[in-house]
Amino acid sequence: MEYDLAAQRYEDLAIELVDENDGVTVGPDGLLVRGKLFAFLADADLVVEIPDSRAADLVSRGVAEPYVSGGHPDRNWVRVSSLELWPELAREAHEFVGAPPVGGQS
Repeated sequence: MEYDLAAQRYEDLAIELVDENDGVTVGPDGLLVRGKLFAFLADADLVVEIPDSRAADLVSRGVAEPYVSGGHPDRNWVRVSSLELWPELAREAHEFVGAPPVGGQS
């Protein structure tokens, strides 16, 4: 039951982000901005890529858990179970991953 609710919320969030933002698409692995993965559903958690310092802060406060891939935590990726936080953190991840690189289009 928990996964079904999470899957529905993820689908709703994906629709919102695609509607609100140019360049956001849904791929087989998750949500992408200009082809780069920034969020996906893992079990009943949203996994997002955010800045290192933000990820460390969320983990230290117990808001998120490190996302473990290949047996070790991925530094910028965290798992978030609280459905209420998903929209905020998905938007942060979108901005973080979608921002042009320094010296790029700025």
